[in-house]
Parts: sequence; C-alpha cells; structure tokens
Amino acid sequence: MPEGHTLHRLAGALHTAFADTTPDVTSPQGRFVDGAALLDGTVLERSWAHGKLLFVDFADERTLYVHLGLIGKWFVLPVDPAHDEPPVVGAVRLRIADERHVADLRGPMACTVVDQEEVARLVARQGPDPLQPAQDPDTSYRTISRSGRTLAELLMDQTVLAGVGNIYRCEVLWRHRLHPLKPGRSLKRASWQLVWDDLVRLMPWGVRTGTIITLDDVLEDTAAALERGESPVVPREFAVYKRTGMPCLRCGSTVRSKVVAGRNLFWCGGCQRRT
Repeated sequence: MPEGHTLHRLAGALHTAFADTTPDVTSPQGRFVDGAALLDGTVLERSWAHGKLLFVDFADERTLYVHLGLIGKWFVLPVDPAHDEPPVVGAVRLRIADERHVADLRGPMACTVVDQEEVARLVARQGPDPLQPAQDPDTSYRTISRSGRTLAELLMDQTVLAGVGNIYRCEVLWRHRLHPLKPGRSLKRASWQLVWDDLVRLMPWGVRTGTIITLDDVLEDTAAALERGESPVVPREFAVYKRTGMPCLRCGSTVRSKVVAGRNLFWCGGCQRRT
C-alpha cells in the first residue's frame, strides 16, 4: 500500500492537470458508471489527500473519494492534442481526461462519489497527517500514551497517525533510537514530538521527489542538486529497512526483522535497545 507522500504527490498531479477544467469522466470497466455520470461535465475544483485517502472535489459539492489499497494504481499522463485520446488498456475503473491529460485508475479498494458530510467523517476517522498544515500531534499522543500496543503497531494505525507506512515507521524509529516493540504508554511526550517533527521534515521530500528519503546525507545531496537546478537521482537507500542481518549504519550491530502489524519490521538490535 503506498505511503502518504505518494497520495499527496498524486493529488498534486491531478490538481495540476485538471483543476478548474471540465474533463470527461468515464468508467471504461463499467464498475463506476453511475458515479462517473455524476461527475462528467462538471468542473473539477481541486484534488487533495489526507493520509492514504485521496479526494477530488467537483462542482455541486460532489467529491470523488479514492483509496488505492494494496493494488490500486492511478497515473496522470500527458497526451498529444494532435492525436486521439489514448486507448484504454486493462481494467480501468475510472478515466479522467481532457485534451492535455489522461488519468486512468485501476484496482482501487474504494472509488465512490460522496458528499461533504461523508468527506468530513472519513477524515475525522484518521489521525493527524504530518503532510497537512496545522495538525495537532497531541491528538496522536493521547492515544499512544494510553496504549499497551507497540510503537510499531501504533505508527501503522491510520486512526492514530495518517499516511505513515512501513518504511517511514522503521526509519523514523531508528533515527530516534526507539525500540519498535516498546509499548506506546512508555513513550515520553518529548520523544513523540521528535518523531512527529522528523516526519513533518522528511515526508515533504517524498512528495517533492517521489522517493522516500530518510538518510541525512542523501537528503543533503538531494537538496544541493535541486538548488543547482538539477534533477536529482535519489538512491533508494535506508538505515534499517530491508537490511536484515546487515550492520547498522550508526553502531554496526545487526539489523533484525520481525512481522508486526502484517508487515516486515526492521530495527537495530544495538542502538534501538528496548531499554
């Protein structure tokens, strides 16, 4: 399942391509015909995300709600105005298209038209999103501080913290020397603030580059390349994620792994000791 930065990046691409236009909205697969008919011929006002939930607002207070789930894909591609609209390939649940762009949605877990009340309900069920402005980290901490569940479980719970997936949970816990199997109620408020602030700092780079960056040297190189006006090639390198049995980049101890909350968890057995 894509992490929150992917959804925010996709929302930005949809907004750039279609905002303030009246695109064609169709369901080539046939499973979203009624919903497409409600949106077709109306103005697409904006696209935005909260955590792993994607929303596309249309005129008349109608909103397209999409959850990609495990296999959903949605690509926004430019088209040549001199040529016909690209043919549909595969099972496309939803197509949004105009003379400049086409966006085909395949395999989402959820794809439906909702009203503003339902949008508010969906967002209210989520925890704070580090990629959204003016979010209150104390909302998450109130749940964490009363929970006997592990930090690894809590960080993956979208009702506690929206948008964080497996890579960010592994890496941010390593960055702050927190054992992932530590119970939430033992986490100090100051430690949680450090984790939150780090996510607020790191996740926008995922939106900007399309790649999760958690190593400071990679972040510095990427920032320097962008300042020079270059398109950086961001290496897919991490401190502990998918590095089972390898030495920790900080202390040299062995990186360990275990399935927690349905995903492979990775942490250092040395500098992330339980105590």
